[in-house]
Amino acid sequence: MKHKMLLLYSWLVRTFFIFLPDIPVIMRLRGWLYSFGMRSADKNLQVSANSKLVGLENLKFGKDVYIASNVVINASCIINIEDEVMIGIASILVSGDHTMKDESYRYGKPIRKPIFIGRGSWVAGNTLITAGGSLPHSSLLAGGAVLSKKFDEPGIYGGVPAKLVRKN
Repeated sequence: MKHKMLLLYSWLVRTFFIFLPDIPVIMRLRGWLYSFGMRSADKNLQVSANSKLVGLENLKFGKDVYIASNVVINASCIINIEDEVMIGIASILVSGDHTMKDESYRYGKPIRKPIFIGRGSWVAGNTLITAGGSLPHSSLLAGGAVLSKKFDEPGIYGGVPAKLVRKN
């Protein structure tokens, strides 16, 4: 029941504020309203108007987090985004995955794994972070990359699948 109420709440926040401009004060207001349904959220969470946050009860945000336009965050498991993280335009974070059953992915048992983005990191535009993806602190996930596993060393990650391009 709580999940359904939070889905409705998330939809209401998005619907009522979608026509307001993406200026810092409005984006902070959106973030503040979303934070009521979240597991935890620190100050200065900025959320763009046409971003979509699903599964608020599984979201943990640090302070000074920025969510750009057209970002989709689907949290069927914990998604932990630490302080000073920027998530670029049209990025997707999904903490669930599908399995096959009877030669179809439609009814396979879901796999849910947490996602982690470390402090001071930048997730560039058009990236995909899937279940179990972990980006270390002070790291960059290059545009168009797909992150599906855990990395420990700060650096620049890119490609499909993502790999270390350069250490910081």
